[in-house]
Amino acid sequence: MFDSTKTSLHDLLTQAARGHIKLPDFQRGWVWDDYAIRSLIASVSQSFPVGAIMMLRAGGELTFGTRQLEGTPKTAKDTETLLYLLDGQQRLTSLYQALVSDDVIATKNVQKQEIKRWYYIDMAVALAGGDREDAIIGVPEDRISRSAFGRDILRDLSCDEKEYAACMFPLNKVFNADQWMMGFFRHWGHAPDKSEFWFAFANTVLAAFNGYHMPVITLDATSSRGAICTVFEKVNSGGKKLDSFELLTAIYAGSGFNLRSDWLGGRDTDRATGAEVITEGRLARLGDFDVLSDLGNTNFLQAISLLHTRSRRLSDLRSGKSETDAASVSCQGRAILALPLDAYRTWADRVETGFKLAARFLRRRHIYWVKDVPYHTQLVPLAAILALLGERWEQDAVQRKLAQWFWCGVFGEFYGSAVESRFAKDVIEVPAWIEGGPEPSAVRDFQCRIDRLESLRSRLSAAYKGVHALLMQQGARDFRSGQAFEEAIYFDDNVDIHHIFPKAWCQTKRIPKSLYDSIVNKTPISARTNRILGGSAPSAYCHRLETSEAVAREPLETHLRSHGITPTLLRSDDFDRFFEDRRENLAVMIERVTGKEVYRGVERDEEALDEAAE
Repeated sequence: MFDSTKTSLHDLLTQAARGHIKLPDFQRGWVWDDYAIRSLIASVSQSFPVGAIMMLRAGGELTFGTRQLEGTPKTAKDTETLLYLLDGQQRLTSLYQALVSDDVIATKNVQKQEIKRWYYIDMAVALAGGDREDAIIGVPEDRISRSAFGRDILRDLSCDEKEYAACMFPLNKVFNADQWMMGFFRHWGHAPDKSEFWFAFANTVLAAFNGYHMPVITLDATSSRGAICTVFEKVNSGGKKLDSFELLTAIYAGSGFNLRSDWLGGRDTDRATGAEVITEGRLARLGDFDVLSDLGNTNFLQAISLLHTRSRRLSDLRSGKSETDAASVSCQGRAILALPLDAYRTWADRVETGFKLAARFLRRRHIYWVKDVPYHTQLVPLAAILALLGERWEQDAVQRKLAQWFWCGVFGEFYGSAVESRFAKDVIEVPAWIEGGPEPSAVRDFQCRIDRLESLRSRLSAAYKGVHALLMQQGARDFRSGQAFEEAIYFDDNVDIHHIFPKAWCQTKRIPKSLYDSIVNKTPISARTNRILGGSAPSAYCHRLETSEAVAREPLETHLRSHGITPTLLRSDDFDRFFEDRRENLAVMIERVTGKEVYRGVERDEEALDEAAE
């Protein structure tokens, strides 16, 4: 699969200059700063190891879009690629620009400010045997270092004679030092001590550069996509993590398709007019929906992979293949990496529409904000299913089944881990169920215990967010205004989930935190109403709503009941009876939307029992 050897630094940089070594398009840009460059040069000048580089031989099944190493000649762009540089870009690019290029290096200082530098080695300091990094000097583009806001000149290397006089050797001459050496001798009148000084420098420092070899691991051209992705992630721990999207971007670029531009948008050329046009990417279009603002490019590819592999499996089954022999439905990394460009083009628009429909589906469940989405992972199979259904998703019978599947996933807490196998089942089973088949496993296997409601305290919990949305969907109204929590009201009135029995009151009554912070004691309330409730007993804030806010008793009790709250229990300030009653009411709400029974075998939360005993 690979071979490992050592290759001279000079040969590697020569191959890069000729364009035989190029970067696959998933590689990030060159980003090393001035300090990193000087430190690297110092290590090489002392023959210290700087790590192996990894390359892939070209000519296999994978044809990447490529780009030349930054700073190499423009002619390198059109030269045949023999090797793809997978790991080592930062080091090779830095060494090429510092040791070979005739152009000034554009980099950054430690303050991340953009600077331009030429690199030199102070010959005397290098031979003195101190810290070699002290001998590596960077100077500005005009080769003059200044201080005192540019008034005082510290070092002037603006011509060859000044370099000779200062004994400052330009590092981009290390592989071709003869001409500079002759100029150095002439400048010093061939003085014996300077000749001796030069040869001491050449035989130690320059010899280190010319004799430097780097370990090179070269993957065979037959290496698979998955193997390359895995290897890259293992060896590139200090750089950008390679994901399926980046690798597919490079693969598709080999066929002339820019996946990154398709996703992010960018500049393109109109084929008819030749004019430059700015295209909007799918991410921007999907970003119009707040609930999709955390959607990643890998999620998008997962949905496409699900639909592509589903189509292949159904085709195999129709052709007579057995369940075992038919293609598997998958959206795991290897399946995504095997996604043909034709499949991407076939499904991308439909999947984009599927995610937009998913946003509309969530809005109907009163989920308006990205942080309120119970499971972002569940959006992948939802979008894939909606892409298949198209306009049929609006049909009442379809809506009811989709909603049941969705809520079973939320309250069954199915999408927290090992989700790819669940996705694969969903895209096969849910459409079949809609067509009259058996219940999908996400519905059939649903389980929820009533005591789970007691332990839901974190906003990070999918079921916690599910209860919040379900209350609004079921018609909860603000205690004060009586308004339903439609989208405009939700944002305009700053609706959030708040305590029913206020936290301050619960603390004075020594009610365990694990109980008063439970979702059972929380409900959606507008910011203004929550300020009115304050830290008072429920009986007190109900009275305040009726007097100061002129909310009549009967409408107020209607508003309370819309939250699953029994008014008499709230007004009596009886937390224990309220808690048991509302927990039951929430369980009934969950049963209503999942179509399944909530198990009521009571196992009180251990943390709550411990706190109550204290």
